Amino acid sequence: MHDVRTVRTPSMLRLAAASLTGTAIEFYDFFVYGTAAALVLGPLFFPTFSPLAGTLAAFATFGVGFVARPLGSVLFGHIGDRRGRRPVLLASLLLTGAATVAVGCVPTYDRIGAAAPVLLLVLRFLQGLGLGGEWGGAVLLTAEHAPAGRRGLWSSFPQIGPSLGFVLANGVMLALSSTLSDAQFAQWGWRVPFWAAGVLALAGLWLRGSLEETPGFLEMPDRARVPLAEVVRDHWRLVLLTAGGLAVGYAVFYAVTTWSLSYGVERLGVSRTVMLTCIMGAVVVKGALTPLVALLGDRYGRRPLCLAGCAGAALWMFPMIGLLSTGEPLLMFLGFLVALIAFITMFAVIAAYLPELYEPRVRCTGAAVGYNLGGVLGGALTPLVATAVASGERVPWGVAAYLTGIALLSLGCFALLPETRPEALAEALAEAPPGDGAGADQGLTASSR
Repeated sequence: MHDVRTVRTPSMLRLAAASLTGTAIEFYDFFVYGTAAALVLGPLFFPTFSPLAGTLAAFATFGVGFVARPLGSVLFGHIGDRRGRRPVLLASLLLTGAATVAVGCVPTYDRIGAAAPVLLLVLRFLQGLGLGGEWGGAVLLTAEHAPAGRRGLWSSFPQIGPSLGFVLANGVMLALSSTLSDAQFAQWGWRVPFWAAGVLALAGLWLRGSLEETPGFLEMPDRARVPLAEVVRDHWRLVLLTAGGLAVGYAVFYAVTTWSLSYGVERLGVSRTVMLTCIMGAVVVKGALTPLVALLGDRYGRRPLCLAGCAGAALWMFPMIGLLSTGEPLLMFLGFLVALIAFITMFAVIAAYLPELYEPRVRCTGAAVGYNLGGVLGGALTPLVATAVASGERVPWGVAAYLTGIALLSLGCFALLPETRPEALAEALAEAPPGDGAGADQGLTASSR
């Protein structure tokens, strides 16, 4: 039987690169919509609304993508647990890419009326459906190939993908918004990043086409007939705790990258270029730190870093809002940077942590559903709630209070989860009495030994 530990470093580099690239492309698709929603979609697709209501409506279509992500994780998780991880990587990338290109082709409200926002809503739903399947497949591609002692490191590469996708999406938006007039950007410039997604999707499909199925799936003695049913029956508590734990990461990330962009441009009068530059700079640092934090997770454990990230977020939300409200680029950058460092302290190790919590037969479904439900709790609502709370002229301390509350909720959820680092699990199994069932959900670690 194939031993996961015999996979050589060059193979792991190729797998990690393919996983990272595909994730970056899919998150590019997802993020370019968020940036467009913050900058231009409101007046183009909801022109009969007030500026505030139009922004809220645009963010509502943004949130639909998060609602679709758990459904995508169920659909593609079923495929991943029944047919393999590889088909998930290809199908999810194709769906997300096609939906993103289509968004760039939707006529605006002044052309087709109410059908415009309806089409936007449907395509955003399809985007979220595809992205909901992407994360589970990409993470398991590396996690189920990686040696146990470096699983955190190799699994962190898909987590760099969102940073690359964000920088790419906003880099294109920044270039267009700084070279085109406002009228040109509103008329056609905002569509270009969506059309570019088609080229990126084709490149990703070519790269992923040669990937092999993971040993973890091929060696599985039996496969779940209905993975979701088993997850709901046997692992519902685990799903709820992981979703609650991850909520703060989504909330912080989208408060920084989506709501802050809208708030800075519309309320503080800061230029789009300055706001995008501040946010992108912080995201670049976050991406660079991801593998370093993941190494700490391999050494000290997944759970301690998740707890530290939640605590850091809870302590920093009020200072971050204060720094944002100054409108000063360096101070805003500092606020964003520390918030995203707290974020990546959690999310750098999540790609190893979640698969280790589930047994192999339902791993793709369980890990992906928990991950994407956290996106609904933290990501879908945050731009909407923050925009509504910050409607007055004062410093939006209510946004800070909201984010701090989510951080404390997530801290409590992670406190109730076990450690899964291989050494810690081995100690727990050695100390547990026979038949205790300790570590029953640590299927990935057990299957890799």
